[in-house]
Amino acid sequence: MAAKRPRQALENVTEIKPGEIEAANENSPQDGFAPADKGAQPELEHAAATDAAEQILGANPLLGIDREELLAAGRRLLRLMTLNPQVLIEENLAFGRELLAVAMGQSKIAADPRDRRFSHVVWQKSGYYKRLMQRFVAWRDMLNRVLDRADTTTEDRERARFILQLFTETFAPTNSLLGNPGALQRISETRGKSILWGLQNFIDDLTNNFGMPRQVDERKFQVGKNLATTPGAVVFRGETFELIQYTPQTERVHLRPLVIVPPQINKFYATDLSPGRSFAEYSVQHGIQTFCISWRNPTAAQRDWNLETYLTACKQAIATAREITGADKVNTMAACAGGFTLATLLGHLAAQRDSSVASATLLVTVLDTAAPTLLGQFASRSGVNATIEKSRRMGVLEGSEMARVFAWLRPNDLVWLFVANNWVMGNRPPAFDILYWNSDTTRLPAEFHADLLRMFMENPLKSPGRISPLGTPIDMSQVDVPAYVVAGITDHITPWQACYQSRNILKGKLDFVLSSSGHIQSIVNPPTNPKAKYFLNPASPDDPETWLASATEHAGSWWEHWSRWYAQHGGGEVPAPKSLGSAQNPAGDAAPGRYVHQR
Repeated sequence: MAAKRPRQALENVTEIKPGEIEAANENSPQDGFAPADKGAQPELEHAAATDAAEQILGANPLLGIDREELLAAGRRLLRLMTLNPQVLIEENLAFGRELLAVAMGQSKIAADPRDRRFSHVVWQKSGYYKRLMQRFVAWRDMLNRVLDRADTTTEDRERARFILQLFTETFAPTNSLLGNPGALQRISETRGKSILWGLQNFIDDLTNNFGMPRQVDERKFQVGKNLATTPGAVVFRGETFELIQYTPQTERVHLRPLVIVPPQINKFYATDLSPGRSFAEYSVQHGIQTFCISWRNPTAAQRDWNLETYLTACKQAIATAREITGADKVNTMAACAGGFTLATLLGHLAAQRDSSVASATLLVTVLDTAAPTLLGQFASRSGVNATIEKSRRMGVLEGSEMARVFAWLRPNDLVWLFVANNWVMGNRPPAFDILYWNSDTTRLPAEFHADLLRMFMENPLKSPGRISPLGTPIDMSQVDVPAYVVAGITDHITPWQACYQSRNILKGKLDFVLSSSGHIQSIVNPPTNPKAKYFLNPASPDDPETWLASATEHAGSWWEHWSRWYAQHGGGEVPAPKSLGSAQNPAGDAAPGRYVHQR
């Protein structure tokens, strides 16, 4: 669907009124979630919440796990675990000897230090709890060793390991009152009230959160109040998106603006979180004229929106930013699924000999889908077809549903950690801005969802002419745009090695930067983070591990390095504009606009 003309755009969208936004914000806190006298109770420690944020997907997974695939993986696990009786006997004997050592206090088994469920000091100080933990870890390790010794392919083994993990972690002692020392301590401290609070949390999650423990205390955040607060205005509103222009905060600015293309399945404000952690805030403070697309949250009525719909929207956003700033070109930035859209747009523009994009920044984006990723673990033709059929039947892919699917792909960090904290200990979930953003899901139109899955399965950007959106065959070898590619060294979702392979797709000069964080933490990486560091290497070997072996470590955030890189493509400096928008595209609603509040 084509976007409305700029001068009409802000006048013709009436489905959300400004007054409705305040009402939505007032009603969004779940006032019944916890009793008032819980205000003094401890929340999930910040380090554990940060670990959970490292595991979230950002752009929630496009592919569900087909029921048949799960059943097949379960059958495969049983077959692999019983295929070799000699291995079973050997490992069970070893397990028995380890249990004896545990009983005698001679076992050296310890929990993974990254597993926050066992971080309480009592797991080491108390003989009872230490033995309880050691028995669980010994049992889990024994089952995994049996699987490791099975004669099968790596793919089969990892699919089976997923099912095994679901089984073993269900029996972790921290999931029960008697097995969780922190829970017993809380019962004593609260005179038993924590049991009632945990029960209330459980009932609320069962009835209002599809039976999944909440990952964030949503009452602590309001978009436009303490999230997405960088000053700006909506300068274009069309059928598919709003374009936000942020207010410059320097006297001089780079002529060429930055246009940010966020993932279509999450709200745009991952780049504008809390003050001090907002990339948009940082960019305007460093002389960059910054624009950001805010996608409309589609319903079944928009089921026909497809890749071409979003490519057309991106072209409109670029044209609007150029018209407002008077620049010959724009610089672009995208993350995750938005990176797929941006890369395809670059191929389309190259086919049209359109040079309106000066550079592209891609964050935690895998363009060469032949590279292994977590989401590809259950990617099969039958699973893809079933997912497409379901979204076409519903008209949309629900982001909340896919978020639940992904949580079970990382159950220790995204399910059981919160079961122990919320249900067993009776605590509130943490108040962490990234986790709130991740829970603020959106939907994908059915046809766009199908397009993305086809791109994931067919890897069309690697083969010239494989796809022809908007009537132009895509040949990425014709794209000569400088690229800045950011990946996270602890990213489990889009592994940095897979992001590195974007060099197979992007043929312009490419600067690859490896951040020390995980998936979303690599994006939300302000210079104020004392632990931040990144790796650089001007060489571009075929093997990513070879690249890392000779890379140079730098303290600080890649944001600072990027801002210097951006200056090379900024088109020179000009006086900052005195007002937002233009006569053709006047400033309308204040940022963050209306579409971000759609549910």
